[in-house]
Amino acid sequence: MNGEENILIPISMEIILDAGNAREKSEKAIKYARDGDFYNAHLYMEKARKMMLSAHQIQTEVIQKETQGDSFHLSLLFIHAQDTLMAIRSELILREEIISLYKYLHTTTNNKEEKQHVEK
Repeated sequence: MNGEENILIPISMEIILDAGNAREKSEKAIKYARDGDFYNAHLYMEKARKMMLSAHQIQTEVIQKETQGDSFHLSLLFIHAQDTLMAIRSELILREEIISLYKYLHTTTNNKEEKQHVEK
């Protein structure tokens, strides 16, 4: 293993950890949304987005360095980190949509129940 690979190892691990933490936060957010707690769902999605942004910025720094002439020996771990980042980013987008659907259903159901209660 050469020195260039050593540079990418901690960078890759940081991307994987930040993306993994984003996944964990978004999983909690969707559980809160399922239970109708949209305040905490929003808070946890905000935390997830911040962790994802951190992972993305780290990846972008490596790419920018390469475009400026630095060369890196591509490592399997860095490829895995990029794959993890993109997969979890897709998960976050889907979870945001699911939370929106939960909120819509929750609001619609509560409005119907209130209307029925008033009519009785």
